[in-house]
Amino acid sequence: MSRLMKRSVGAAPAPPVAARELTAVSADGARIHVELHGPEDAPAVVLSHGWTCSTHFWAAQIRDLATDHRVIAYDQRGHGRTPAVAKGGHSTQALADDLEAVLATALEPGTKAVLAGHSMGGMTLMAAAGRPKFAEHAAAVLLCSTGASRLVAESLVVPMRPGRARTRITRAILGSRAPLGPVTPLSKRILRYGTMGPGAAPERIAECARIVHACPRPTRVAWAHVLAELDLDAGVRELTVPTAVVAGTADRLTPIVHARALVAALPECVGLVELAGTGHMTPVEAPEAVSARIRTLVDVYLKQKETAV
Repeated sequence: MSRLMKRSVGAAPAPPVAARELTAVSADGARIHVELHGPEDAPAVVLSHGWTCSTHFWAAQIRDLATDHRVIAYDQRGHGRTPAVAKGGHSTQALADDLEAVLATALEPGTKAVLAGHSMGGMTLMAAAGRPKFAEHAAAVLLCSTGASRLVAESLVVPMRPGRARTRITRAILGSRAPLGPVTPLSKRILRYGTMGPGAAPERIAECARIVHACPRPTRVAWAHVLAELDLDAGVRELTVPTAVVAGTADRLTPIVHARALVAALPECVGLVELAGTGHMTPVEAPEAVSARIRTLVDVYLKQKETAV
């Protein structure tokens, strides 16, 4: 086997190429990069990624779903191909504004879709739950590895007893201004410990590392401060469409307690899937399970309703 072949074994395939790209303009003028994949007349799915990630984070779901769905993925402000914004442009309200702009730009008026959000992407859906465009377009929601409040206090990244000291140290780590630098064996071990399950495949750890390390430091730090003060409990109560929850039992960033709290608070929860041994990066660590849950939501809450109409 050649050296080139050895290097390629286990490597992640290139991210899917969008059929079309759009730019959504948010309420404050921020320009949001949007990608459209799959058949134009197929049931629609909207994917909202998390902190320090990009549309590439959803690569496995896009490859799977775009065969028979219209998949809409976008880069959160400051991530991927969406430009950074001024310091005052980082808030949960801005996340909701951006999602509304994406829905208005990528979907025809009245068109329903299943919306899936991972981590900060799930928080985006909670923040937008009471918005007009959300009500117009959301048929059902999937919340992956996310929480509504007390993110720093509940985090298990620092192996200490709960309390002020652990909260203070966790806040400092997550909001650190230190550069991540290039992806190295050490940085992958650190990333796996903090964000992935103990059995995560090496190629998936490497994939997550490439995505996270590509996030600009100012964006990472600015959103870390927003997430540290997160309080979207009211948004959860406004999420009145059918909502499913997926979470990993080995998630240190948003431990399973958050998923169970969401299930208890959601007005129309349609189930919790707990992925044993999986960490925070569920769409990458357990892509088949996440894609399957999205497909089920489409089949039950989108296709069946369209057939009934």
